[in-house]
Amino acid sequence: MIKGLYTAYTGMINEQHRMDVLTNNLANADTNGFKKEGATSQSFDSMLAYKLRDISEGDRRMAKRIGMNNPGVKIGEGYTDFSEGPMKVTGNPFDLALTDRGFFAVEFTNKAGETSVKYTRDGNFTLTQDGRLVTQDGDPVLDESGQPIEIDPLQKAEINTSGQIVQDGRVVATIQVADFEDYNYLERYGENYFQPIEGATEAEAPAQIYSGYLETANISVVTEMVNMINVSRAYESNQKVITTFDGTLDIAANQLGRI
Repeated sequence: MIKGLYTAYTGMINEQHRMDVLTNNLANADTNGFKKEGATSQSFDSMLAYKLRDISEGDRRMAKRIGMNNPGVKIGEGYTDFSEGPMKVTGNPFDLALTDRGFFAVEFTNKAGETSVKYTRDGNFTLTQDGRLVTQDGDPVLDESGQPIEIDPLQKAEINTSGQIVQDGRVVATIQVADFEDYNYLERYGENYFQPIEGATEAEAPAQIYSGYLETANISVVTEMVNMINVSRAYESNQKVITTFDGTLDIAANQLGRI
């Protein structure tokens, strides 16, 4: 019976984790270039072979297992859906969208003053008064040589599908579009950036750049709301299981013991 309580408890922890992921997706439904996240679960039968000789736990919120082969569910790995989001027309020449695999490269400086290259699908760029192409947070956009892009702010600029910035009939800069062979070696950084981790391998990006467009989040609000309802019902079901076991234990301990 105690194991039944544990099983329902792990189910509630798992559904709470799924709800956190879904609410974060919904909160970013209007974030340009945002890639939705997902959560996985590991059932008892799929973990049994690993847990027979391993009593370690990765999640601090989980209570210590009773024995070594308790039933229940364990929070699995999270993942990011890198599929393309819908495009919207803005008419701003410095709003850019990628048509395929690839990322814009930007120069990011943290609070400690350390500079590194981050990657994003959010092409909501702007041109500063001194001619620097930057993100909405002021991070410089990089060209093919890895240098911040600077152009003449007084001349009209056009950006073609190859990422070339043309002013007065000549190419003044080319926007860098980077890609990686395996997105499993990318981790999310901050709100809308990604950074490669050890093992990441760069690849040629097949994407073209469309000026005057922005890629929106690859999130269906209706689908996320339906998933939230399902998660809420699953959480409530586990609550009812715990309530039922609690009532049964109360009878066994306080009523049957007096007979």
